Amino acid sequence: MASISALGIGSGVLTSDLVDQLVKAERQVSDVRLDRRAERAEAQISAFGALRSAITELRLPMRQLGAPDAMRSFAANVSGGGVQVNVDSGRASRGVYTVDVKELAQGQALASRDTFSDRTTTSVGQGTLALQVGDNLTTITIDASNDSLQGLANAINNANAGVSAGIIDTGNGFQLVLSADETGTANAVQITVTETAGQPGLARFAFNDSVPPGEGLRETIEAKDAVMELNGVEIRRATNAIEGVVEGLTFNLEQLGQSTVRIEQDVEKPVERVEAFIEQFNNLQKLITELTRFNPEQGEGSLLTGDPTIRNIQAQLRRVVTDIVPGLEGGAVRSLADVGITSDAQTGELRFNKQRFETQLRNNTSDVTALFAERGRADDPQVEFIRSGPNTRPGNFDINVTQLATRGSVSFDLSAFAGGVTVAEPNNLNLRVDGATDVSLSLAAGSYSPEQLVAALQSELDQNAALRASGRVVQVALSATGELSFTSGRFGSESLVSVQGASGFDGALTVKSGDTGQDVQGTINGEAARGDGQVLFLPSSSTGPAAGIQVRILGGDLGNRGSISFVSGIAQRAVTTITDLVSATGALSARTDALNRELEQVEEDRARLDLRIESFQARLIRQFSVADSLIAQLNNTGDFVSQQLEALAPQNNRRK
Repeated sequence: MASISALGIGSGVLTSDLVDQLVKAERQVSDVRLDRRAERAEAQISAFGALRSAITELRLPMRQLGAPDAMRSFAANVSGGGVQVNVDSGRASRGVYTVDVKELAQGQALASRDTFSDRTTTSVGQGTLALQVGDNLTTITIDASNDSLQGLANAINNANAGVSAGIIDTGNGFQLVLSADETGTANAVQITVTETAGQPGLARFAFNDSVPPGEGLRETIEAKDAVMELNGVEIRRATNAIEGVVEGLTFNLEQLGQSTVRIEQDVEKPVERVEAFIEQFNNLQKLITELTRFNPEQGEGSLLTGDPTIRNIQAQLRRVVTDIVPGLEGGAVRSLADVGITSDAQTGELRFNKQRFETQLRNNTSDVTALFAERGRADDPQVEFIRSGPNTRPGNFDINVTQLATRGSVSFDLSAFAGGVTVAEPNNLNLRVDGATDVSLSLAAGSYSPEQLVAALQSELDQNAALRASGRVVQVALSATGELSFTSGRFGSESLVSVQGASGFDGALTVKSGDTGQDVQGTINGEAARGDGQVLFLPSSSTGPAAGIQVRILGGDLGNRGSISFVSGIAQRAVTTITDLVSATGALSARTDALNRELEQVEEDRARLDLRIESFQARLIRQFSVADSLIAQLNNTGDFVSQQLEALAPQNNRRK
């Protein structure tokens, strides 16, 4: 820069300012061109980002429409105030039910007969309390560290025995109150007390069948089961929420009395889902129109006018919403137009004829469901379609079964006990179900016929807390030949019932390992399939068109079981298309990557421009320096000549 600041000394013209102006002029055109390239690329990246967001937002309503129960919506219309009904639309069906609530479930409550002058200092006695709540037996100890009413209540609450303790101030002293955590007779509490010698008093908190009347705790609220009659059939449950009686319905009992429950198809929810899809689709079309519009009067287009990526996206989405769904060619509903959803040829937006949609939904529910969601129809009534995989293609797939699924069980021959089985006191039967859940049972002592024994065991299993918590089921049955069996409710190789311990059953029930269940085996579309219980499936990694499909074989014969006709609805196809578009290898990512490379190229061009301008500046400086030096020499020569001429001037004057 020192050399630049010295420019112009000789000429007074070729200065550093002139160099700067020439360099700026040389650079300006290139800078403007590169800035415009960068600004356009950045604007297009932003536009594609907005497009990606709009396409991604379309995926959620399409997924909701693609759910198997999206078109199956039912509502409960209840006349009468005794019951409220929750409906699982995926499992419910139309129906009318008369519900008569006879009894509401309630939890047991107990209270001490005695009052205590102080809750923290008055002794209650020492020893142990065994609390039996259902199948749960909990023992707590009262000693010098917690020998008070508050200490007793704390010990019960800390034990998590299925019963809660509290202390109330009656005004005349303090009383202990207990309440079962769960409703129903199965959750009633029994308390057995063993007192420590020399520390009496704890027996007043006992409550069981052997406690004499007027002693121990008193029952202030009786444990009751909920009782209702459903179309004249009596139903009993431990809670007021009764489920599993009618598929897809939960009856919540609120008060005694009779009600009529009508389960009817609800078309409003499917309409809302369709309208949400149309709104998002039209928002996307409006954005595309904005990004690609062209003004013929001004001859100007928008950021993405004529962009091939946009045209490709539009074409793919248009095919999804206008094409006939493969597999529905001969049906009453083949495309969105058949249910009142049409496309505007000018804008590409969708229009919705709600009345036509509702009519088709009521008259052709199955076909409308297949239009949006995937559907599999089986020829065999004991073959049930479950789901497809991401690579499943529409088509008909043959089903062949070589082995049916079975359930694990353990059995005992009671033919020698026709006169009855003597159950002693105490008795205990320990089962292990499906290799994961341990169940402990005990029966009242007495003599049981084989039929009575089965009924008593089944009753205990139905109320068993461990089984309920795990969701497992064990069925007890007696064959015509006198064989008693415990059978798991689960099918397959993980299904098993074994007896881990047995005492007090007169030798009729003993420790014994059971037989493990079997998984279904067979082929789908000629490919060897895998089995998981009753589910026969092909993994998604299979190469055939049936890859990923799953069916449930409920029973029937071995051999050919007909075929599954699979249709992939519009929603699933749209979700797949959208996922492909926004994926890391999709069209949007490829276009955005290209624009980012354009920005990188602009930066590289800027770097090359910097080098070129530096070279241009250096060349100017060299040229100006040489010219300035030459001008300086000329100026010096001119000055010398002028001086010589001035020196000669006086002599010439004298001669004259």
